[in-house]
Amino acid sequence: MIVPSPSLTDDLDADGLDGETALAPVRAGGGANSAPRRRPGRRLAARVLLPMGVAAVLLPLWTLLAMHSPSGLFPTPWQVVLALLELAQKGLLFKYVVASLFRVTWGFLLACTVGIPLGLLLGWFAALRNALNPLIQILRPISPIAWIPLAILWFGVSDLAPIFLIFLASVFPIVTATMSGVVHIQPVYLRAARNFGFGGVSLIRTVILPATLPQIITAVRIALGIAWLVVVAAEMIAVNSGLGYLIIDARNAGRRYDLVVAGMFVIGIVGLLLDFVIRRLEHVRELSWAHHDHHS
Repeated sequence: MIVPSPSLTDDLDADGLDGETALAPVRAGGGANSAPRRRPGRRLAARVLLPMGVAAVLLPLWTLLAMHSPSGLFPTPWQVVLALLELAQKGLLFKYVVASLFRVTWGFLLACTVGIPLGLLLGWFAALRNALNPLIQILRPISPIAWIPLAILWFGVSDLAPIFLIFLASVFPIVTATMSGVVHIQPVYLRAARNFGFGGVSLIRTVILPATLPQIITAVRIALGIAWLVVVAAEMIAVNSGLGYLIIDARNAGRRYDLVVAGMFVIGIVGLLLDFVIRRLEHVRELSWAHHDHHS
């Protein structure tokens, strides 16, 4: 991908091209070097048939392990299916999934609302980065699970405790990735945009934000996975509802390991769906030019 140099931008400006028009091919990310697309048949085999083949191998193996379990408590796949049906009939499956998603949604959205602007500011202003980055690097490695006693002390046994833990778990990956993305923007992009008269908010909207979006989306994807892990752990201790509570309650109350594995299965499926939603963001038009430059 060729980015207009300062001399070339002067020629383009002289020809009457504005900044938006000139930078459009850069954002499009197209060209002769674009990777060829796979055939539909091969994509179907890669995305559907291969996972089904893996499941066809694992399910009989799982059944054999359950049948020969020394304790006799490990459930078979069919027992897990029956447990899922039991949860659905009692209305608990929907209730617990919604409770967990509610906490993840609020904590994760708060982390994005704080983390992305803060990361942009830290990346753009070196003095602010030098002042706050040491504190961020001290707090970032602390496990969110270590904050559970303080979360219960501050917020009690309520939804605020897991939301606070999810916020802590999600905000630091977003801040650090956004900050790094701004710091590593190629200077040629900034020079070209300034030659076309971009500055302030227009520079952020046209160059800085699109250039950092790939790093932001990757961080958001990682942070959402961490948030889903944390909410399950927090629900085992800090609240009395949700998928984490379902697992620990089934284990303690009646040694219902079929419900335990069913809860684990639901956690995995919901996590897969959340990751799928985040991966769809990579196809946003504004991301194409930055992704093309990253892979070229």
